[in-house]
Amino acid sequence: MKPVTGPENKLLEGPILRSLLTLAVPIVAANILQSAYQIIDAFWVGRLGGAAVAAVSLSFPVMFLMFAVGAGLSIAGSTLIAQYVGARNEKMVAHVAGQTLLMVVLASLVLGTVGYFTAPSLLRLMGVAPDVYPGALGFMRVSFIGLVFNFTFFVFQAIMRGIGKPMLPVYIVLGTVCLNFVLDPLLIFGWGPVPGYGVMGAAIATLATQSIAAVIGIVILRLGMHGIHVRRRDFIPDLGYIKRAFFLGFPASIELSARALGLMVMTFLIASFGTLTLAAYGVGSNILQVVTIPAMGLSMAVSTLVGQNIGAGNIDRAARIGQLGAALGFGGLTTLGLIVFLFAPHLVAFFVPSDAGVIAAGAGFLRIMALAWGFMGVQFALTGVFRASGNMVVTMVLTLVSQWVLQFPLAYVLSKHTTLGAEGIWWALPISNVVTALITIGLYAKGDWKKKRLIEPEEELAGKVTEDILVGEVAR
Repeated sequence: MKPVTGPENKLLEGPILRSLLTLAVPIVAANILQSAYQIIDAFWVGRLGGAAVAAVSLSFPVMFLMFAVGAGLSIAGSTLIAQYVGARNEKMVAHVAGQTLLMVVLASLVLGTVGYFTAPSLLRLMGVAPDVYPGALGFMRVSFIGLVFNFTFFVFQAIMRGIGKPMLPVYIVLGTVCLNFVLDPLLIFGWGPVPGYGVMGAAIATLATQSIAAVIGIVILRLGMHGIHVRRRDFIPDLGYIKRAFFLGFPASIELSARALGLMVMTFLIASFGTLTLAAYGVGSNILQVVTIPAMGLSMAVSTLVGQNIGAGNIDRAARIGQLGAALGFGGLTTLGLIVFLFAPHLVAFFVPSDAGVIAAGAGFLRIMALAWGFMGVQFALTGVFRASGNMVVTMVLTLVSQWVLQFPLAYVLSKHTTLGAEGIWWALPISNVVTALITIGLYAKGDWKKKRLIEPEEELAGKVTEDILVGEVAR
């Protein structure tokens, strides 16, 4: 069968560091550009004041929850794609890509519709202040409308990552981010005949540009222009794959949903301390999001590389990838943490230049978190190994422990039952990061992840056509 990536897959051989950087650098670049949507939004919205920043901050955990519910299917698809690439099974790579897109688009349409109509109830449940409510409602509703485009491009990126070609999304995102930078001030403040929509204008600008990115991604996959050709038949529902993807992706959905719900509950707790604390959290979260981009990119690179090597049967090389990834994650995020610690007030002032209270509170938040970021880098890298091997339950349990056993209980106790007040919430974050990282290292060292493989060796597939619809696809 014709290989997906050519006669030789360079990611399966040679220096591991070179292979990791080949994947990680473009992934990090794409994620940095992707996060630029939020950075640009925060930059311009910050000119509207603390209430506007708080409005965007309230929307983030709700949207993250929506992403989490459908993202498990995307993770299942990208994991299977990476292993089929390692096994050099081109037909199944295209089939899994088409099925993943189909399921995620349908899920996003359902979630977007439900979210749009329940947004007012969600905001009332969160106890939003009257000065924040209008902006939060407009921003959230437009974001729900754009959910289908977000999901589509997210899957496109995962597919390109899985086949070892992560550079293409970088160019697409670069173009749309530049367009977003122009549209944001235009739609937030208005100009000439174009009315200003305030906070909602930022969401409208993002909706317009991300819809363009999604359409470009679909066209590329349908035309088979970059190493993968998703044909019309690949979008015909395959119940065998859907069942398999559901059981593989369900723990990942639970994991991400638990993380999103944790953010929502933390937002409730933070909101109880007033708009100033909420605005400080919003600015600090934007900076944290930027800082964790290298860790997320490294995790995705580790996951893709480990998945391909597991598919090719290179388990020892997969283990070395995990170890190097953890070391890079710790060193890289520790360095970034030191930089943020030193320049915290300046970074917060970039987003909210005229509010001294938010600058002081946001700087305190960042300095408490920053020095423990290296442990978060270790956790990101090693969970990439677990996902690549199909051990989604392990990552789910780690998240549940981190969010619901450590982080939120600590935040509540320290903020409500000690003299720390709002700072108690901030201290709960580094403590939970360190403890979770140590647990993750222990599970990785135990080595159970090495025993799981999601696909059969190709030479064994022909005799199992009647046992699995997926194998039947290979045999046709």
